[in-house]
Amino acid sequence: MQLIAMLTMLVDHIGIVFMEDQLWLRMIGRAAFPIYAYALVQGHRYTKSPTRYLIRLFALALLSQVPYQLALDPEGLNVVATLLMAAVVMKALDGMASDWAKVGTVVAVCAVMELFPFDYGAYGLLLVLSFRYFASERLLFIHLLLNLFYLLLHGLGGMLQMLGIIPTLLLVYGPAVWKRLEGIRVRKWVWRSFYPLHLLALAAAEWAFG
Repeated sequence: MQLIAMLTMLVDHIGIVFMEDQLWLRMIGRAAFPIYAYALVQGHRYTKSPTRYLIRLFALALLSQVPYQLALDPEGLNVVATLLMAAVVMKALDGMASDWAKVGTVVAVCAVMELFPFDYGAYGLLLVLSFRYFASERLLFIHLLLNLFYLLLHGLGGMLQMLGIIPTLLLVYGPAVWKRLEGIRVRKWVWRSFYPLHLLALAAAEWAFG
């Protein structure tokens, strides 16, 4: 799944930077974020050091910000910042006993992520939490519901996000295929460095040929 996440994200970003009129590139790219959200939850669940995990995400978010602004959005916050916020929220929720405190925390962070220009905003956080707390058909239903809300908020511009349900469909109804794909791993340094490096390469290519 790592390779699929990286490749679909690359295709999506090539479409944004060089071929905005090629909608099919953006359609392919909708698979990337749900896979990264799932990977974040797995990392949170199995990491031996939650603190180090958060530090790595923070460092990666910092390293990715300038390439992100150069290549994609000069005023936005990159998707690793979104994943970092989700990881912090998951860690905080793990330490809370009160359901009201948990709901209040999620609502407050969703508001912050909508107020500031986080990539995917509150949708990104809620999708990560869906992978954290739901499974099987319930996960699929929640993901579909999130996509419908996203569509209502963004109108026709959010239509493409409906395609993000495809990885969840595979996870729920094709677990054997998912596990086989998940077993294909790339080196850790490739997985961690791909996001900022591919953005830097796209920014350089746009400057050279744009």
